Amino acid sequence: MPFPGCLILVVGPSGAGKDSLMSGAQAQLPRNGRFRFVRRYITRPAEAGGEDHIPIAPDVFQKLVDERFFCLHWQAHDLLYGIPVTINDEILDGRTVIANVSRSVLDTARTNFPYVRIINVTAPPDILAARLHGRGRESLSDVTKRLGRSVQVAGNDVFEVVNDGSIEDGIRKFTTLINAFTEGGTPAAAQ
Repeated sequence: MPFPGCLILVVGPSGAGKDSLMSGAQAQLPRNGRFRFVRRYITRPAEAGGEDHIPIAPDVFQKLVDERFFCLHWQAHDLLYGIPVTINDEILDGRTVIANVSRSVLDTARTNFPYVRIINVTAPPDILAARLHGRGRESLSDVTKRLGRSVQVAGNDVFEVVNDGSIEDGIRKFTTLINAFTEGGTPAAAQ
């Protein structure tokens, strides 16, 4: 019997391929309502590129924070990010909710949700640097700063996906973990 109500949080450094793996997994996992990939609210214009997000003005974002519209929210790279509180109902209904978040909100999520699993997507520094340069969204100085931020993610609920091969291989590792979590399993790290 499937494990009810799972929140899967995806973290990792810029350039590790989180959005690509999530997009690939979303295309491969059954479209039966069991899985929900969260669109984040971000104070970034829609035309800025990157992930499919809900653009929002900073003053409106703050108003929604005050109204407790977000269950998780944070600031990173001069932008504000939020995950809507509506995911609570989906988790209670037994869905697996998957969201790309900042490492800064992991403890809040662990406190507020009964079943949290964390996928830490990583890649070697040379691959991260090449991917960040390839995006063309940041200066060389900004890329260097991002690469200098090495933060460890630890806990019994953290599982690593090393995304250093083909996109297909990364998606396979990622979806294997998601499927294991939704069955209540404790898989080995996806190397």
